[in-house]
Amino acid sequence: MFATPAYAQAAGGGSAIASFVPLILIFAIMYFLLIRPQQKKMKEHQNMVNALRRGDQIVTQGGIVGKVTKVLDGADTTGQIEVEIAEGVKVRVVQATVAQVLNKTEPTK
Repeated sequence: MFATPAYAQAAGGGSAIASFVPLILIFAIMYFLLIRPQQKKMKEHQNMVNALRRGDQIVTQGGIVGKVTKVLDGADTTGQIEVEIAEGVKVRVVQATVAQVLNKTEPTK
């Protein structure tokens, strides 16, 4: 009349691997929809920042539009650029905060 606990456990038992399949599928979907595109975007941004040179017109993440006048490479200024935002007004900006390059200058040959 009543099912014993051992019988009830055996009836619903499956392989241990089958119970992990949904977890593995969720991880795979998250990787291909979120992690991989974000890594690709970060790599493209890093390449854009590394390719900055004098004369490029940029937009920072703060919305400042200016022209790169100097890429600073000292020990204490690594990763900074000097940007002219108005005639005679120059500011130092961290390279990683560059959001977009508006006009790219052609490299000199």
